[in-house]
Amino acid sequence: MYLTQEKKDEIFSTYGKDKNDTGSAEGQIALFTYRINHLTGHLKNNRKDFNTERSLVKLVGKRRALLDYLTKKDINRYRAIVKELGLRK
Repeated sequence: MYLTQEKKDEIFSTYGKDKNDTGSAEGQIALFTYRINHLTGHLKNNRKDFNTERSLVKLVGKRRALLDYLTKKDINRYRAIVKELGLRK
């Protein structure tokens, strides 16, 4: 499995306040970004996997919604997470 509990703890401890801070927008955005990158690599090898493609589109939409929320809530946190994760916008 590509996403183990240790990897989740690492992501949440890096981008959240601690490894138990799973509800912060930054932690969730980082986790979605990790999953999106994994699914993108999978789809490069398996072009006709339409179920994974649909899951990828849903994840991108969820991440976009969280980024929009963070923009409205605190623009500095938004800019920091976008820069840290290397997202385009």
